[in-house]
Amino acid sequence: MRAVTWQGTRKMKVETVPDPEIVQQDDVIVKVTATAICGSDLHLYNHYVTTMQRGDVLGHEFMGEVVEVGKGVRRLELGDRVVVPFPIACGRCWYCRNGIFSCCDNSNPNAELPEALYGASPAGIFGYSHMYGGYAGGQAEYVRVPFAEVGPIKVPDGVSDEDVLFLSDILPTGWQAALRGDIRSGDTVAVWGCGPVGYFTIQSAFKQGAERVIAIDRIPERLALARDACGAEVVNYEATEDLVDLLKQMTGGRGPDVCIDAVGLEAHGHDLLSRSDRLKQTLRLEMDRPTVVRQTIQAAAKGGRVSLIGVYGGVIDKFPIGAFFGKGLSMRAGQCDVQQFLPDLLEKVLAGEFDMTSIISHRLTLDDAPRGYELFCDKKEGCTKVVMRP
Repeated sequence: MRAVTWQGTRKMKVETVPDPEIVQQDDVIVKVTATAICGSDLHLYNHYVTTMQRGDVLGHEFMGEVVEVGKGVRRLELGDRVVVPFPIACGRCWYCRNGIFSCCDNSNPNAELPEALYGASPAGIFGYSHMYGGYAGGQAEYVRVPFAEVGPIKVPDGVSDEDVLFLSDILPTGWQAALRGDIRSGDTVAVWGCGPVGYFTIQSAFKQGAERVIAIDRIPERLALARDACGAEVVNYEATEDLVDLLKQMTGGRGPDVCIDAVGLEAHGHDLLSRSDRLKQTLRLEMDRPTVVRQTIQAAAKGGRVSLIGVYGGVIDKFPIGAFFGKGLSMRAGQCDVQQFLPDLLEKVLAGEFDMTSIISHRLTLDDAPRGYELFCDKKEGCTKVVMRP
């Protein structure tokens, strides 16, 4: 089969690789009908996430048709259309039973790698380095889906792939980002990053009771989507000398009630600390760039909530613990527990409650993937989201 493979920093190649096979009785094989490049895939592309190996098959946002079923699978049948959550979860461990699917105890065969760095292992993830299990991803013609009794959700015929594809990751991730901000009716929410996750975070924040959402970015196309498709007030942080001060001015001096980081470890900034972080990350003296982490803490209202949904992988410098403590803030973070939200969000999508497709700027074939990665990473041709079809 044909698949997108990692070949090194900013090097992707579409190659012929072995077809996937049933390994465990609860596996299924899915013929991919649509897949996407995620913002967190760019961390692999730029090689900020370690434990990548040449030839690894990428992709964790995908859906398709079940074409082979393991003997232990009862929920799915040949021909079912399914969307597959990006975290791989067993459904049986303590974490899965309590809805924390992204921390599954049994789905990461390389658990010793994150245990050495984090003290514990998160769940495996499709196509996202050997730190997260070394699973082949869904930017391919076919993919093996383990624990199929737990993960994939069936979608009805007659619904387009593009209307449900993002249930695999970015819609549930945006929904959880807002939930972890504990949004209360009438709150003002600030969202850093208007990429695909930020796009759905803004929509989710309004649905969860926010009165105002302030969306922060520097890319004109993203800011336009945040304003026109999602209804947010927008701020180009490059056009202001002091973003934190501006946010306080916009909120009567208090700051936003909820601050959400939908950017992660490759955050940009133009102040001295941001430039220092970029240099240290380049020299591998610091693993992540914490520009947005600092800004969320500094901007949040006293007693406010901070939600980190952007991906972080290691250690950071100059964390403003004094401000975090002194202002009485709370913070939640982590990968999305997609399986927990899928049934409810599928119903909302089918009811037309989300704008699912305005974010898509480029529709490509799988063979176009190297170009798609370049366009998305470098923000060329107004690229806001790439969907590919094998």
